[in-house]
Amino acid sequence: MEAHHILLVDDDPSLSRVIQFQLEEAGYHVSRAASGEEGLRSFKEHNPGLVITDIKMPGMDGLALLAEIKRLSPHALVIVITAHGSIDTAITAMKTGAHDYLCKPFAKDELLVTVEKALAFQGLMRENVHLQEALLQRFRFDNIVGGSEAMERVFHIVRRVSRADSSVLLEGESGTGKELIAQAIHYNSPRQKKPFIAVNCAAIPEHLMESEFFGHVKGAFTGAIQDRTGKFELAQGGTIFLDEIADMRLDLQGKLLRVLQEKEIDKVGSRVPLPADVRVIAATNKNLKQQMEEGRFREDLYYRLSVVPIRIPPLRERLEDIPLLIQYFLREFGGGRLSADREVYEVLKNYHWPGNVRELRNVIEQAVVLRQREDRIQVSDLPDHIRSTRSEINALGIEIPPRGIVLEELEKELIAAALRKAGGNQIQAAKLLGITRQTLIYRMKKYGLS
Repeated sequence: MEAHHILLVDDDPSLSRVIQFQLEEAGYHVSRAASGEEGLRSFKEHNPGLVITDIKMPGMDGLALLAEIKRLSPHALVIVITAHGSIDTAITAMKTGAHDYLCKPFAKDELLVTVEKALAFQGLMRENVHLQEALLQRFRFDNIVGGSEAMERVFHIVRRVSRADSSVLLEGESGTGKELIAQAIHYNSPRQKKPFIAVNCAAIPEHLMESEFFGHVKGAFTGAIQDRTGKFELAQGGTIFLDEIADMRLDLQGKLLRVLQEKEIDKVGSRVPLPADVRVIAATNKNLKQQMEEGRFREDLYYRLSVVPIRIPPLRERLEDIPLLIQYFLREFGGGRLSADREVYEVLKNYHWPGNVRELRNVIEQAVVLRQREDRIQVSDLPDHIRSTRSEINALGIEIPPRGIVLEELEKELIAAALRKAGGNQIQAAKLLGITRQTLIYRMKKYGLS
């Protein structure tokens, strides 16, 4: 399709020639048609970037031509020409899908500005389509790195829940990739072409939370000098991602519950609720069940949010994914031209990764920037605290016998030893092992330890 090819449809030959001359003088390529029927044939044959059509013509008039063009190509741009005083007809054309209109008589400058604005809009629409396609490509399921059994379970649930419209609760430590999973759910769902709005509940000042989420009307409170659109309204038709949901105030939790139940938004200071067609994906790095027991999180909201709960495992529970992640980040930061020494993989697999995948990404980026060799990264390129892990592991004095060991048995013994050393205190034992209490409890249940 030629971006600056304009089809002009008008049964008045003198006016048509003048418009053609003015447009061609401005650098556009113009085709002319003397009737609606001829214009439709020309549109089908040439698929022009813009159509300018008179409304009042014998046979197929401009409104009928507009309707047929929009049926064939919903995104086609059409400017209609109407006689002075026929604004109602122009409004009808706009409702039918016209991009803009010109009232006779119009000056050359008005014509050129209207055409320029229409083509600029078309450029923005194309750019938006390209960006949308890039997002869909970026958040395909196979772009989320992980081949471990734990991540395969996550992928299985994510694929299935993407096709539904249920609320999702993502649970996992900081840095495990909860927002990436949320984006994958959205961009593989029927809502993919609508907005994805991410909100960090912990980053919003308490006194601004309600206005930030639901918006406000002018004069609702001191300082509300104009209307404000809230995040839920911005996400209309799409998905809102509520990160760190455990940090939301209790009174706001009640308002969120109402949105989920009634599918309505109450803007601050407004008596008229707005419809809310929004899918909610929430995330937390805290134990919400414990928060409920302590009275800091509403039980009814928890069950509304966790229709489909998904636990994202920490990196230390899927060490087999580390080589895949290293290769992925090397491609990201090195353009596919870098490799890593075998010892790098060993050192990184022995680290406990309290910052999870985010920390690993930062480590690889730093190693790429500071590398001593042009073609690869070495252990000496890694941060000091990562390199020291190797000596700490060796200092444990664990000898692997010729027959080998069962890693799970070793892990079970280490957990039992940590619990004995901590006198049964789970928090202290978790600190000794460099894991969270929640992970320790999970492991204790796995190995039948009490």
